[in-house]
Amino acid sequence: MSNDAGDDGAGATGGCQCGGVRFRLDAPAQRVYCCHCTECRRQSASAFGISVIVPPGAVTLLRGTPREWTRPTTGGGSLACAFCPDCGSRLWHRASDCISVKGGALDDPPVPTAHLWLGSKLPWVVIPDGVERLEGEPE
Repeated sequence: MSNDAGDDGAGATGGCQCGGVRFRLDAPAQRVYCCHCTECRRQSASAFGISVIVPPGAVTLLRGTPREWTRPTTGGGSLACAFCPDCGSRLWHRASDCISVKGGALDDPPVPTAHLWLGSKLPWVVIPDGVERLEGEPE
């Protein structure tokens, strides 16, 4: 990510479509990937979701209060999904070990370095050469 805070992503800002919720990342991105699972495709209403992984507690609200919806995960846990209560834009997913910020919610979206859940990838999506490819969840 490039931003005024440096290239590690700490200090990056983002928000929802209507501007009612704004936030800042207080830690560098640990990983950035495109997820092709059916849940991310449905959530993003697109071919894949972009996830920027940061440690728990690394998102600071600057304006507004998101709502949360919790769903079960394929691994038996749960995922709290934060979204703007006014426009409905998805902002991040919170698990016990990390926060997955939605790349499109960031003002300066990062470049993904990996693609996950390739078994669910739509056949017409082309993954660039040199990008890590994973059949499922990263370790």
